[in-house]
Amino acid sequence: MRRDLILRGHVVTGSMDIDDGLIAVSGDRISYAGPATEFPGNPGRAETAGHLLMPGLVDLHCHGAFGSDFSEGTLEGSRAAARYLHSKGTTTLLASLVTAPREDLIRNLQTLQTLTHEGIVAGSHLEGPFLAAGHCGAHDPALLLEPDPALMASLLTAAGPSLSTMTLAAELPGAADLVNMLTQQGATPSLGHTAAAHAVATEFLAHAATGLGLSTSSAGRRPTVTHLFNAMPGLHHRSPGPVAASLSAAQAGKAVLELIADGVHLAPETVKLVFDSVGADNIALVTDSMAATGLQDGHYQLGSLAVTVQQGIARLDSNGAIAGGTATLLDVVRTAVAAGVPLQHAVMSATAVPAEVLGRSANIGDLRPGMSADIVVVDHDLNLSAVFRQGARIASLERKAV
Repeated sequence: MRRDLILRGHVVTGSMDIDDGLIAVSGDRISYAGPATEFPGNPGRAETAGHLLMPGLVDLHCHGAFGSDFSEGTLEGSRAAARYLHSKGTTTLLASLVTAPREDLIRNLQTLQTLTHEGIVAGSHLEGPFLAAGHCGAHDPALLLEPDPALMASLLTAAGPSLSTMTLAAELPGAADLVNMLTQQGATPSLGHTAAAHAVATEFLAHAATGLGLSTSSAGRRPTVTHLFNAMPGLHHRSPGPVAASLSAAQAGKAVLELIADGVHLAPETVKLVFDSVGADNIALVTDSMAATGLQDGHYQLGSLAVTVQQGIARLDSNGAIAGGTATLLDVVRTAVAAGVPLQHAVMSATAVPAEVLGRSANIGDLRPGMSADIVVVDHDLNLSAVFRQGARIASLERKAV
């Protein structure tokens, strides 16, 4: 049974930075958030003095953890992966699926719809199969397809309302039709695994933004860009491509850029440059985590592909390409701060911005009264001390051997 809870410490969210703050919880909701000196109750009962209090982290892109891959399609394994991530501070997450055969995708989406109904995950993210072969990354190139409206309809039916985002290569013929199908169901198109020319990428993001109602309503949502820089051509001064198009859209507040700021996928200088260029309110920090997250180095699977993890870096056995991440989102926040990103900005990009992408800003991503009591408690080195999800303390699940 949940009990009322009072936490005192340095409160850091996207909307507040209070040195001596206090968060009061009643049941599964926040009842007070603000300066400790203004709390109407008795602050003497407060826990965690001297710590940092942040909102529960929100990850839009993770494939698994703790030995399980969401693409395996099992309820038990998917629950285990999600619960491990919850215990490490990611209280809300989308379960990402890699490219797979039609039957597997449908089965996996149905599994994730069940977990969405249970509240274990916030929904699903479909990464593929409509991706550019030349920028497939850790996706099996033999399974990639050109846009197919009939298959898209089957995937939407299997996922139902749980499908939250889908990554598409903008340059593939028929991609615009799939954008329409996604936005009509309320799902967010994401530009990624693409070699699109600048104009094509710009049009894709603008079309997606229109479909999401961004140009006609203050409640409209923004399209995203799947792990900016990764699985797309680099920025070239005579061929700016999808990177420049994405940066321009984000700078205008018309797109949200995913950044895997784990110290492996991007140089710290690149992370700092993007924050300085487009602002934290246009960035979602993500992990792209795979099954090895929470485990030791060793051999794993990512979908149909074999992966070896050495020194925490996952690479495909076939060609050595980076195959997802092994960091948690709290690790990513810590790495972004070490790169020079202000703490409040990093927290905003790991909480409020992804919550906005999910259309759930009223409930998660901050610590305002009435919101879900999802709270991460860390020390001043950003090491985890405690996690509360919907007001309940989450027991820590520790790293285990393979």
